[in-house]
Amino acid sequence: MRALLATLSWPEWRAHPWRQGVALLALALGVALGLSVHLINASALAEFGTATRALNGTPDFELRAVDAGAFGGGGFDEALYARVAAHPHVAVASPVIEARASATGADGKPVELRVLGVDAFVVGAVAPGLMPQPDPAAERLSLVSPDAVFLNPAARRLLARDGQLSLQARAGRVALTPAGSVAAAGPPLVVLDIAGAQALFGQPGRIHRIDVQLRAGADRARVLADLQLPVQVRVAQPDEAQDRMANFSRAYRVNLTVLSLVALFTGAFLVFSVQALAVARRVPQFALLGVLGLSAAERRRLVLAEGALLGLAGSALGLLLGAGLAAAALRVLGADLGGGYFQGLAPTLHWDWSAALVYGALGVAAALLGAWVPARQAEQLAPAQALKGLGLEAGRHLPGWAGPLLLVLAVGLSLLPPMAELPVAAYLGVALGLLGGILCVPAGVALLAHLLPTPRSALALLAVERAREQRAQASVAVAGVVASLSLGVALTVMVGSFRTALDEWLQQLLPADLYVRSASGADLAVLPPALAAEAATLPGVARVQAQRVSALSLDPHRPAVMLLARPLPEDPARALPLVGPLVPAEAGSVPVFASEAFASLYEAPAGKTVQLPLGAQGHQPVQVRGVWRDYARQHGAVLMALDDYRRLTGDMSVTDLALWLGPGADIAAVETGLRRAAGDAPLALATTAELRGMSMRLFDRSFAVTTYLQAVAIAIGLVGIAASFSAQVLARRKEFGMLAHLGVTRREVLTLVAAEGAVWTGAGALLGLLLGLGVSVVLVHVVNPQSFHWTMEMTVPVARLAALCGAVLAAGTLTAALAGRAAAGRDVALAVKEDW
Repeated sequence: MRALLATLSWPEWRAHPWRQGVALLALALGVALGLSVHLINASALAEFGTATRALNGTPDFELRAVDAGAFGGGGFDEALYARVAAHPHVAVASPVIEARASATGADGKPVELRVLGVDAFVVGAVAPGLMPQPDPAAERLSLVSPDAVFLNPAARRLLARDGQLSLQARAGRVALTPAGSVAAAGPPLVVLDIAGAQALFGQPGRIHRIDVQLRAGADRARVLADLQLPVQVRVAQPDEAQDRMANFSRAYRVNLTVLSLVALFTGAFLVFSVQALAVARRVPQFALLGVLGLSAAERRRLVLAEGALLGLAGSALGLLLGAGLAAAALRVLGADLGGGYFQGLAPTLHWDWSAALVYGALGVAAALLGAWVPARQAEQLAPAQALKGLGLEAGRHLPGWAGPLLLVLAVGLSLLPPMAELPVAAYLGVALGLLGGILCVPAGVALLAHLLPTPRSALALLAVERAREQRAQASVAVAGVVASLSLGVALTVMVGSFRTALDEWLQQLLPADLYVRSASGADLAVLPPALAAEAATLPGVARVQAQRVSALSLDPHRPAVMLLARPLPEDPARALPLVGPLVPAEAGSVPVFASEAFASLYEAPAGKTVQLPLGAQGHQPVQVRGVWRDYARQHGAVLMALDDYRRLTGDMSVTDLALWLGPGADIAAVETGLRRAAGDAPLALATTAELRGMSMRLFDRSFAVTTYLQAVAIAIGLVGIAASFSAQVLARRKEFGMLAHLGVTRREVLTLVAAEGAVWTGAGALLGLLLGLGVSVVLVHVVNPQSFHWTMEMTVPVARLAALCGAVLAAGTLTAALAGRAAAGRDVALAVKEDW
């Protein structure tokens, strides 16, 4: 009997390999997308961790500036280093200067570099990877030479090999001499003497961090108490940067992973359709085997085994495809996944067996889930009745209240707060909402069918009445349409809303004609001191606005908060996209405006007073007057008046300039004048249109995967319609035979099937549209704020959604007609002989 069961599936698979192939491909795509996203991120984080450990070494702790670049270039007075190194319980203290710069690569293009200034006499004890290794031909004192640099392997591969390194620093372009190497892995890195780095970046007497190793048995708390650290310095752990990067990209990774599982979700419906069709085609065989002794449980296990085989094959193919996609993406596109989180890294693929097992199991589980209902249909088959041509039993169905109950639970889950700053409950709510909507399909089809007017044509009347009376079968026919179209509608609305909101935000936040910043490659590099004043005197320039952008470290486990200081108008609502009320400024307080992300992450709503690390006095209290929408800085930003910033910090430097041009001004001439005024300092110039175009291109790149997932979901839904209608046509051969005896032609039979397809696909499209709009509300107003801490207005692209639904309706009707051609093409009149 087992051998007979094993051979029962083969003829069906051999006769219709494309159906199993499509189901297998859908499962493989779901597994591949999920696994590739995981491998790309895991490889990027592993590479980032390796590079961080090479740069930080193995100190017991680090002393870092609280201000990550707010005034004077950041850092703290190097006098602290002398106190730390002299402490009796400190074994080694290694001072470090950290910066970024750009140099000319071997191909003539600029290369972004990380530059570290170290003390070569102590760095080897803490971070051996940063210990300079002079070349044999290098000068004897190259370790302390201010113009000698040491390159890591990545920098050696990328930079020019002409004996000189032209580095773009704060003071302009400086020629340095490569004198050796360092072993640190990771992105391009240049190491030089700390005194040379201080001079190169205009930071005499300041350092950015101190790596500290304690003597054996030393009490860390006591050492820190003895040091009496100034308010500008905090204690950090060596692995803090890796944890911060993991948190920085977590929301993006989780959302991308959830989107990649859409193919698995819709693949389960495709397996359901394929297996339902296979069961319908083999009703006579199942019935004959049942009469010969095949039990109902064995029929169920057979169909489930076929589903499991599909799942195993699809998962195996998906694992191979996922590994290939991840390797290709890492080699060709890098590791930023469109989000810009891992720029500069070029990691190799790190295979993860545990992740492979998890995603492989998900593929098998999706296939078994899709095969469960057909397996139950095969189990409930009555052999004697099936031999007489009565077909499959309808079986037991879930009660009518199950669908609405799931929808209510979905709404309740969507209202819950995030878990670990991730919208876990909202995602569960979306899943329950989709299932609940699918369970509501029979009732929805019945309601819509009763709303249709009674047609005069006999065939049209037959199609409408069948839709009314056989509404349970509508779940099989249009479940895939409802699932795929609802996801397609939800993604379309979400991406469209975000794109519209971003475009409107850019229009409000970029009011000037021309924007200027440093092109030195350094983080938050400042412009030449006199550039703002000279820019105001250029012909064609009507107004100049200066801005100082800096980074504040408020939480060691989170990325830095960006501080924006620029002149503010009397009415902030005209210059900022405010969200919520604008509270009055308190007398004597320093007013600031917090971004939505800052207000959410640091619990700083309008009216609250928060502490910011500003100036030599440490943390300063500021009052949040309002909350504004900021799509550029996911982890928070604070805006304050430039005069207040300069008064509190004493920092007069500028990082950005905004220029308003007069009527008829020549932008090219203004750009030439700016570059002449900047001297050797490199400038990055961009018009408003260029900045908006670049931002929208980055947005489209980040969300390109959603368009692909939409296409996959819709295609799977249409294949599901084809399989479902094929199964129903096969089960209705005797009905068509009776119609043939009554004079109905083959063409009219095809018209009948197409009309039924139009009615059911139309009902599914309408239900999918309504369900998709509901899911989009959750994505826009719940998932997005909980993931990225910003809000947006929901925009419904009516024309695009109408075109999408119309295309699905037309494709579903055509698919149903094509599915009926095979059965109607036979001599259906002879089908009734089975009852004679």
